[in-house]
Amino acid sequence: MSSTIKTVIMGAAGRDFHNFNLVYRDNPNYQVVAFTATQIPDIEGRLYPPSLAGKNYPKGIPIKAESELLDIIKKDKIDEVVFSYSDVPHEYVMHHASKVIAAGATFKMLGYNQTAIKAKVPVVSICAVRTGSGKSQTTRCVVKNLKAMGLKVVSIRHPMPYGDLEEQICQRFASYKDLEKHKCTIEEREEYEPHIDMGAVIFSGVDYGVIIKEAEKEADVIVWDGGNNDLPFYKSDLQIVVADPHRPNHEQSYHPGETNIYLADVIVLNKIDTCYPDDLQTVRENVMRMNPKATIVHAASPIFVDDGDQIRGKRVLVIEDGPTLTHGEMTYGAGMVAAQRYGAAEVVDPKEYFVGTLIEANQKYPEMGPILPALGYGKKQVADLEKTINAVDCDLVISATPIDLTKILKVKKPMLRVNYELQEIGHPTLKTILETFKKEHCK
Repeated sequence: MSSTIKTVIMGAAGRDFHNFNLVYRDNPNYQVVAFTATQIPDIEGRLYPPSLAGKNYPKGIPIKAESELLDIIKKDKIDEVVFSYSDVPHEYVMHHASKVIAAGATFKMLGYNQTAIKAKVPVVSICAVRTGSGKSQTTRCVVKNLKAMGLKVVSIRHPMPYGDLEEQICQRFASYKDLEKHKCTIEEREEYEPHIDMGAVIFSGVDYGVIIKEAEKEADVIVWDGGNNDLPFYKSDLQIVVADPHRPNHEQSYHPGETNIYLADVIVLNKIDTCYPDDLQTVRENVMRMNPKATIVHAASPIFVDDGDQIRGKRVLVIEDGPTLTHGEMTYGAGMVAAQRYGAAEVVDPKEYFVGTLIEANQKYPEMGPILPALGYGKKQVADLEKTINAVDCDLVISATPIDLTKILKVKKPMLRVNYELQEIGHPTLKTILETFKKEHCK
């Protein structure tokens, strides 16, 4: 190796930027030559700007497609490659490691202590073993309980910087005007709107050192609202991890969800009302073996549909949360459950109506069921989603995304929304756990 370690950070516009900011930005021992990007469309080809990259990178850092990684290693004589994204099988990680090592570079991942910032106020984190396990409703439950205890709660969301990175260094969302101000994508709105609807504040962005300093100014307690199955960006005083018995054994076979299980103080076994009993038992036995000190909370995520009887006998198009269907690998969600429960005559497969970026997504994730992922990472995807919905031959649209899509799209068909909340079953509950947390950590 040369005196300066030439490095590439593999990412997906989230964990990679955070790792760089904390470990590499001001470190003279390393030269980060490039980021690579996957999972999220239209990230590659951009630049991590000089204003974020720091004094050692006056020209910024290029973001290239992950498919170029091996060429970059050879061309730029890369010493180390740092794997920095989430929700992938262990086998996938090691295949990449094998290729990197064969190309001549060291393959590594950063530890939790290296990348978790210590806050000045207590932190409750909500993470998961997979995308789509039920973090969102669990986070809402936690925020509501903490607010009911009289605490000033501020949430911080895992990054989704899909626009101008310089404008997204630190974003605060407290109203729908803030969503418009920051030109939020569908994926961003799905995470921020529920917090706004609760009368809560949520931050997100690119630089989580800057973000925590701003959030601390107005918080008694911080709630970390995790993304995918990634680790928290902050040291957690209480770490809650959601497991999904619809995908048994994934809690021990996906990165870094397995790490979350080992770190957990509380493990929420979600969706126990809709899974197979044997699958629930498998997950329960796995997590208890992996982390016997963790407290287990059993929960369901019941659905709520206003005027659900309209579904009966209709030919319906089902729209589900996008990331849950794509890299989350689920083949159905709350929308499909609603269609079946309320007696839809047919769930229309929308794939023949896909256009543009939706065709590309289906080619990349061919296992999606007869449903439409609410993908909207940019204007092109939003336009393709709108065209597809309006083209599908159906009587009714069932939307199971966390937001009202009609505020973003011009839908020419009647649409019903499916909502879902966390419902704890038995004891202990998150409320009792949070009451203990307040006594121990909050003034």
